[in-house]
Amino acid sequence: MVFAKDEASSSSYTTENSTLIPKPHLLSSQSKTFANVFMAIVGAGVLGLPYTFKRTGWLTGSLMLFSVAALTFHCMMSLVHTRRRLETLYGGFSKITSFGDLGFAVSGSSGRLAVDVMIVLSQAGFCISYLIFVANTLAFLFNSDSQLLGVSPKSIYIWACFPFQLALNSIPTLTHLAPLSIFAGAVDLAAMGVVMVEDVMVFMNAMPVTRAFAGFSNFFYGLGVSVYAFEGIGMVLPLESEIRDKDKFGITLALAMAFISLMFGSFGVLGYFAFGEDTRDIITTNMGSGLLSTFVQLGLCVNLFFSFPLMMNPVYEVVERRVCEGRYTLWLRWLMVLVLTFIALLVPNFADFLSLVGSSVCVVLGFVLPALFHWMAHKEDMGWKGWLWDALVVVIGFVIALFGTWSSLVEIFSSKTG
Repeated sequence: MVFAKDEASSSSYTTENSTLIPKPHLLSSQSKTFANVFMAIVGAGVLGLPYTFKRTGWLTGSLMLFSVAALTFHCMMSLVHTRRRLETLYGGFSKITSFGDLGFAVSGSSGRLAVDVMIVLSQAGFCISYLIFVANTLAFLFNSDSQLLGVSPKSIYIWACFPFQLALNSIPTLTHLAPLSIFAGAVDLAAMGVVMVEDVMVFMNAMPVTRAFAGFSNFFYGLGVSVYAFEGIGMVLPLESEIRDKDKFGITLALAMAFISLMFGSFGVLGYFAFGEDTRDIITTNMGSGLLSTFVQLGLCVNLFFSFPLMMNPVYEVVERRVCEGRYTLWLRWLMVLVLTFIALLVPNFADFLSLVGSSVCVVLGFVLPALFHWMAHKEDMGWKGWLWDALVVVIGFVIALFGTWSSLVEIFSSKTG
């Protein structure tokens, strides 16, 4: 294990719904930490859960969701225990404030590189999913079924976003856009509330046929979406550093994860119960054409549109640090926006892409690396049960990554050819 006090801090990690929130100068209470965990985890990924429950069955989907939540909590606490272990053994580890710092402390430059790569891929994946959501939602709202010069409505809306994203992503610093993180949380919560109320009303009138189990074929697909929904492990170490009573961080995190799990499960089940086999990959497109429904969907589009450059900030920090020695590089930023735009054009389904990102990237970032770092820090005095548990988490992570990625790719390519 290595740690250099003059080593540059790792990239600031930004989760899907915690972008650019200024760091507080005062230590946080339990209630504030609970709220910060909630904001860090709850994001646009929840909108794909009803469709996932349709694919897996509502009971299977619920069990998956709660299992992923429990494993995510375990891995979050593994990071906390790893940092505390290093502080106890060596002291002077106050600079371990991020996931990347921990990777460097445990295994040097290779550890930081592994975290950096996963952060770049996960953040880029979030931004691609935002483009898909915005384009598909606008096409739905404005009844854009016909092609224009052979170009699909989705492609038109994605290309319409492109020049504006170039402008937004050209801004060297986006700290003045920090209030958008609060707006993002408010819009997501409002959308969930409106959708759940409408789900109950639709279900009371229609009561469509639903399935508790839908076979094993979509098992890994559902796991990928569930992992995506709970992504937020990069905020654990900063949040644990900021809580006033560190002995109560574990219980605070556990309560927050339990509450979020119940909310996610209820959202997924109600959405599937309301629309049955007609449930769409973006649940808001199942809503009616009323003013409130349109307002919520447009609000989500605006939210995700402006979240794109915020979510790309950690990507630019990592890439510019490694490629351009930390210098602001406009052409590199524009190139990355162009690449993500092309990828978004190729993916037809929002939930399919959530599953792909969750399976291929978020699993490694959220399960494999925390368990591996925990084992590396504790291996000298860890009993066989500890070795076995860390090894089991790593194996589970690789299995989900392998089969989940394959399942998601099959769905994406079958949708394009179908």
